[in-house]
Amino acid sequence: MGRLYAATGDGIARLDEGNSSWTGELSLGGSGAQCLALDPRDPDVVYAGLRERGVRRTIDGGRSWVDCPVPEPGVFSLAVSVADGVVYAGSEPSRLFRSDDRGGSWRELEALLELPSRPTWRFPPRPWTSHVRWIAPSPHDADLILVGIELGGLMRSTDGGDTWEDHRPGAQRDVHSLAWHPHCRGRAYEAGGGGAAFSDDAGATWRAADDGRDRHYTWSVAVDEADPELWYVSASTGPFAAHGRGDPEAHIYRRRAGEPWSHVRDGLPEPLPAMPYALVTGGGRLFCGLADGQIWESTDRGDSWRVCTLTGERPTSLHALAYAEA
Repeated sequence: MGRLYAATGDGIARLDEGNSSWTGELSLGGSGAQCLALDPRDPDVVYAGLRERGVRRTIDGGRSWVDCPVPEPGVFSLAVSVADGVVYAGSEPSRLFRSDDRGGSWRELEALLELPSRPTWRFPPRPWTSHVRWIAPSPHDADLILVGIELGGLMRSTDGGDTWEDHRPGAQRDVHSLAWHPHCRGRAYEAGGGGAAFSDDAGATWRAADDGRDRHYTWSVAVDEADPELWYVSASTGPFAAHGRGDPEAHIYRRRAGEPWSHVRDGLPEPLPAMPYALVTGGGRLFCGLADGQIWESTDRGDSWRVCTLTGERPTSLHALAYAEA
């Protein structure tokens, strides 16, 4: 049986799997929770990033939460390192913090703001600012971190954030999401505003991967746990369709070794009613979370899909998704 956590833009939804459905329980209502990070060592430990109120932590699966005061309250990204358990938080305006004591205290990784490209960072809807959109600590090396700035570039540290390399060659500058392969050392993936890319050298350099897709505004990325050549992105025709209130003009795509991207659709509604904001793999399963709160699942690597039946307190919107085997 599995468990899903979703950041709804308002609070956090916990969904526990039963025989044929997922039972939901909502918490942190009214908090503005827009991102989350699951502690990979304990499915009951989750961190929630709030748009204006910092970070909250639960150690009992969302039944209670404590404040983890972070110096910048607009938290847009969170991550927990598989390698050493360090917690990272990224904010708007762009600042990056790390905690070595589960959010009890934070240290700013100030060198990120000393990069030469820093004066050019701009988020188009709010051009006076930018934010740390994604944080991806390597699961293989505790000192290796990738950070995506929306919009500014893909930055890399090899010393735990004390120093940083500026935007990596070949990567998309409008970073939306990043992933590492859990077993193939050095393989990383990006979904960005102008397309997708991957790295074979631990994020030092990147190669575009866009052949076969007719949509290049990519948003979420996920990779098969067993096969580093098998990965997925969600994509739309552009930001206005993706984040507007009408047809998102979005597809889910799959890429296999030696093949271009293909549009996977069997079982999914056409057109999709809302943007696929989250793709998550785990336990041989692939989940897709739509912006309207729907969650879809594939157990055959995207060949076919079925909707997850949600009971109890159901999310009506979704920004981020995490999966754990309970």
